[in-house]
Amino acid sequence: MAHEPTPTQEELLLESFLALKTPEGFKAELIEGEIVVSPAPDGEHEDYLSTVIRQVLRQSRTDMDSSGNKGLLMRSGGLCPKNHVIPDVTFAPRELRLFRGAPSWMPCAGVAMVVEVTSTRADVDRIAKRHCYARAGIPLYLLVDREQGTVTLHSDPSGEDFGDAHSTAFGKSLPLPPPFSFDLETSEFA
Repeated sequence: MAHEPTPTQEELLLESFLALKTPEGFKAELIEGEIVVSPAPDGEHEDYLSTVIRQVLRQSRTDMDSSGNKGLLMRSGGLCPKNHVIPDVTFAPRELRLFRGAPSWMPCAGVAMVVEVTSTRADVDRIAKRHCYARAGIPLYLLVDREQGTVTLHSDPSGEDFGDAHSTAFGKSLPLPPPFSFDLETSEFA
């Protein structure tokens, strides 16, 4: 009699995550082998995101689509199952129409930039998600760090991390490279 292989711990974790029913107003992510459940963001968090989205849609040299809380499926590291990450905002060139017809968890090929605004677990945004986005090859990761009062643009993904990072204090501008090609103004954050 043939026996089915016993699922690994990583496979069981992924299966449990995909079957998880989160309470209304919460989102669940699988990041580096840990299920992270987050409450709905506060108004200040949303104001920072609105400021970034408005500037990108108005000033980007390349016409962009944006999606808030779009599930991205990306490679994992080590023995962790595939990461399922939900950036605060995902930008992709409009001509690609990446979000149209995309499944709940879509691959990240074609994504130009993801944005996170720190909230209750800032180190998840600063470290774990940064590594996930770099491993996935997402070209740009913009982190608005409310605790530190900084905006950091991570670029040049290579392996486990980004090769380059430029930070500025709230109140100063931060250049965004192509395909955006404009200076993000952070004076509204100060």
